[in-house]
Amino acid sequence: MVSTLDHIFLDFSARKLQESALQIQTCLGKLNEEQVWSRGGEEENAIGNLVLHLCGNVRQWIVSGVGGAPDIRDRDAEFAARGGASIAALGERLRGVVAEAAAALAAVTPERLAERVVIQKYDLPVLEAIYHVVEHFSLHTGQIIFATKMLTGSDLGLYAHLRTAAAHGKKTP
Repeated sequence: MVSTLDHIFLDFSARKLQESALQIQTCLGKLNEEQVWSRGGEEENAIGNLVLHLCGNVRQWIVSGVGGAPDIRDRDAEFAARGGASIAALGERLRGVVAEAAAALAAVTPERLAERVVIQKYDLPVLEAIYHVVEHFSLHTGQIIFATKMLTGSDLGLYAHLRTAAAHGKKTP
């Protein structure tokens, strides 16, 4: 199969969402329910809120906006939640929406990348919508990783494979 730019972009986008979701799953596995829903203050979001927010964002922008599914997002509820979803439920919801997004991305044709869509009142090309979601997902994944490290005081081992000399061809500093 010939790798074209559209396939490279779409495959990477799906893979990046999946990899980030796995990192979030690792974080969820290190936390208890209280930690997942803890906030330092009302102006902060709990990890649980960020997971709900990512699910809503990916579903609205990729599954609905790009893939054509109905838009059922309640963005305010993502941030208003103070619990109610277990760690297992959050993980399952995240896995499900990322799988739906990967399927929607797999169906995008090269021509559709330039097609304009309207999502949250933004009029933009499909390619830009996808790029926005991957970037947004990555940023919040970083927040979740940071919060998990702060809450657990531990290394999550997400990049343990880079600690070997073989990963860099020499000793890692």
